[in-house]
Amino acid sequence: MRAFASGMTDVGLQRDHNEDSYAVLQEFDLFIVADGMGGHRAGDVASRLATDSITEFFRSTANDDATWPIHFDANLTEDENRLLSGIMVANRRIFERSIRSRECAGMGTTVVSAVFSRRRNRLYVGHVGDSRAYRVRGGTIQQLTRDHSLINDYLMAMPDLTEEQRAELPRNVITRALGMQDSVAVDLMSDEPHLGDVYILCSDGLSGMLTDEQIRDIVQTSQDTSEMCRRLIAKANELGGEDNITVLAIRFLQDDVEIGDEPTLQVPLHRIAATVGDDNDH
Repeated sequence: MRAFASGMTDVGLQRDHNEDSYAVLQEFDLFIVADGMGGHRAGDVASRLATDSITEFFRSTANDDATWPIHFDANLTEDENRLLSGIMVANRRIFERSIRSRECAGMGTTVVSAVFSRRRNRLYVGHVGDSRAYRVRGGTIQQLTRDHSLINDYLMAMPDLTEEQRAELPRNVITRALGMQDSVAVDLMSDEPHLGDVYILCSDGLSGMLTDEQIRDIVQTSQDTSEMCRRLIAKANELGGEDNITVLAIRFLQDDVEIGDEPTLQVPLHRIAATVGDDNDH
């Protein structure tokens, strides 16, 4: 199979600048979304450092004799090691910039990144923070990542919290991000893509505005990955656009389809009409 991807970012309706970044490195089947934070517009510096550092690491380690600045974990595949190491290198660069520059002090960023191994037919996902990865397969959507957030940490430690107690917890506090310390814990997972699967990487400007079902319906009734991104962002803005919105859609197709020639999905007209009707109800 081959991975086709499109990405898009938007400032939203309530922010005056965009602190999100994304990258598609098609030659390495590498895909990244980062959501920055920090004063003096340093959030966009952090997110751009994250995407640039990871892509540069993949390019610099393409040769067999490349030097890796991070310990190689023999329990992980080479693809997992590259993804993990790239994120850790990004963390170090952001942290070092934040302690050198007063304007960048305290900056950080979330990141969700995926790399596809054609040889193993595995999609490896690494993430830090609350940017998410979803998989849409058939009529179902599944969140593949777990938010590193205060509310999730509470629920893991105290799963019997009442609805009232949960409602009192702050929902937008993340407990892990790149650049906060000189080292970072990265969550890694892997998935086996099937023909026709779509994976969505996004910042919380999307996941905080749309339900999983709304994301699934838009993915299923879009013609291609570019339309998926455009419609998902439009829907988030329609519902308030409270944050920057970044979406990266990855679709798996037959290997004989050339990059740049992504075929359109044959979406029945009644499904498109039903989705448009649903959108207008919100």
